Amino acid sequence: MTEPERSTVWNHVAAWAVLLAISVFAHTHVELANEVRRGVSVTYGRVFAIEVTSHLVVAALLPVLYWMHRRWPVRGGARNVAIHVAGLVPFSIIHTAGMAALRLLWFSGILGEAHSFPLTVDRLTFEFAKDVVNYAMLSGATELLRLLFSRPRPPAAVEAPTPPAAPPSTMPTALPERFAVRKRGKEIMVEVADIDWVEAAGNYAVLHVGGETLEIRSSLTKLEAELDPKRFVRVHKSYVVNVARIAEVTPWISGDWRIRLQDGAEVNLSRRYRQRFEALVPVRS
Repeated sequence: MTEPERSTVWNHVAAWAVLLAISVFAHTHVELANEVRRGVSVTYGRVFAIEVTSHLVVAALLPVLYWMHRRWPVRGGARNVAIHVAGLVPFSIIHTAGMAALRLLWFSGILGEAHSFPLTVDRLTFEFAKDVVNYAMLSGATELLRLLFSRPRPPAAVEAPTPPAAPPSTMPTALPERFAVRKRGKEIMVEVADIDWVEAAGNYAVLHVGGETLEIRSSLTKLEAELDPKRFVRVHKSYVVNVARIAEVTPWISGDWRIRLQDGAEVNLSRRYRQRFEALVPVRS
């Protein structure tokens, strides 16, 4: 990992430490005020401990949240949004069960105080409603921090010179200029030059063409071999992009980069494919 990338990672860690600490104290004061209004006698330390357990589980889930947004960015379309919506259920269950376990450990196991946190349907439903808001706020904060700490390169900085010529034996004799794709029961022709990027989907590959998604029965590896290597490059085990559609390249975390395409989609450029990417598209600071 380079020095700028290490710095970006620690910037995210420090920012989340500050945000979660502020949130703990803010929630503690609000909950304490609510208990006083209800006429319940409770100590500040007890409410503080309850909030700390909730925030500790959230902190533990943050790496998973980052991975979710890297793998399925919300701006990638309705399919990615649906995946995040589905992820709300396990997120809430893990958050609720985790903070319940920590509270029982702290109050009953360590302090020897009575504490009850029944995981009933009503309680899980109540916590899920709160976690919907929590997930949305955490996702928004994740995106804001990414924009804050990343250093975007202007489109002019992304150059696409012609790579060194490969031996004739490694090049196919003729690359297809269009693909036949089934859509609504019909076979339509898609020009290869119009493809923005390609995404793996099991035994299929999803072509992203002008904001539209079209499925073709082919593995991503097989399809990559049929695309012009001067125009298309593999950037991830699940993505191939058209270099002419790249709008921006920014550093991400753990040594990866993020590629934003002209249609607004964002895909991950993993370290494994960076050398191949820079051979075709040098990124200069």
